[in-house]
Amino acid sequence: MNDQPDQSLQAEQFKKLAHYRMPFGKYKGALLIDLPEPYVVWFHKQGFPKGELGVMLGILYEIKLNGLEYLFKPFRK
Repeated sequence: MNDQPDQSLQAEQFKKLAHYRMPFGKYKGALLIDLPEPYVVWFHKQGFPKGELGVMLGILYEIKLNGLEYLFKPFRK
């Protein structure tokens, strides 16, 4: 059995993250990938919301922490 996550699932989740919008707060309507890093770090310290938004913010935190924002360049207009 393969222990690696399904790459097609990862690609779909990444694509979804690229288009996911903040549903509330100061940045309501902004793409998650456009959120300022300090805001994402604040969420990390406070605890991410439950559900899909929390998962997406957690992934975004890891991407920003590791300087991988360039991966979203193909999704920008």
